[in-house]
Amino acid sequence: MLKRLIFWEFPRTTWQYDVVVGLILAFIFLTPRAVFNDQPRAPGVVRLPEQHGAAVFFVEAGLLQQNTPEALIPEAEALVSKRLRRPAPVARVLAIQSEGERPAGFMVYLKP
Repeated sequence: MLKRLIFWEFPRTTWQYDVVVGLILAFIFLTPRAVFNDQPRAPGVVRLPEQHGAAVFFVEAGLLQQNTPEALIPEAEALVSKRLRRPAPVARVLAIQSEGERPAGFMVYLKP
């Protein structure tokens, strides 16, 4: 019976097929989001591969309003913490310059 369930060997019009489809639908719609660590993402905040054991994020330029590097760190901490849903201490924030005067975005490096 388990082999038939795994390899889906039930004909479409049988009650076994209906039970398996019902179990799949129940799993999809009744499983809590926390089981898969599913979380809403802050728009414009993208996690990049780690560098030297520290997490790195790209933040769109429009999300950070401050001009001085000292003022950018708390604002970046708030955005990344919202993305991770836990406190995220920021080590440094680097501006990525485009051809114009305004930065294209920011690289946010967390403390390891």
